[in-house]
Amino acid sequence: QVQLVESGGGLVQAGASLRLSCAASGGTFGSYAMGWFRQAPGKEREFAAGISWRGGTTYYADSVKGRFTISRDNAKNMVYLQMNSLKPEDTAVYYCARGGSRYATAFARQYDYWGQGTQVTVSS
Repeated sequence: QVQLVESGGGLVQAGASLRLSCAASGGTFGSYAMGWFRQAPGKEREFAAGISWRGGTTYYADSVKGRFTISRDNAKNMVYLQMNSLKPEDTAVYYCARGGSRYATAFARQYDYWGQGTQVTVSS
């Protein structure tokens, strides 16, 4: 059984940085793409960033491009999301998810395992 556990969320001021981590257990972590999604109150879950199985290809939503960086360490079964220049509109619950194939997509339905989420709150 695959389990994903996020950590690193918190309350920060606009302009600050946070690094989210996602620890994976079970399954074959290094064989699948990973993604970060987020869901703000009253809004649908949206794609933030994705990374291919070996980390060679990354994808970002336009809203986070240039500010967020996704990375992974397959030896440690970890995926990270470095978030810089945070804005109040980045406030959301952030979810780590495992893709169903080697290459990430922006579509939540193509991810088969999800973590419980970690709250990120950015104050103005």
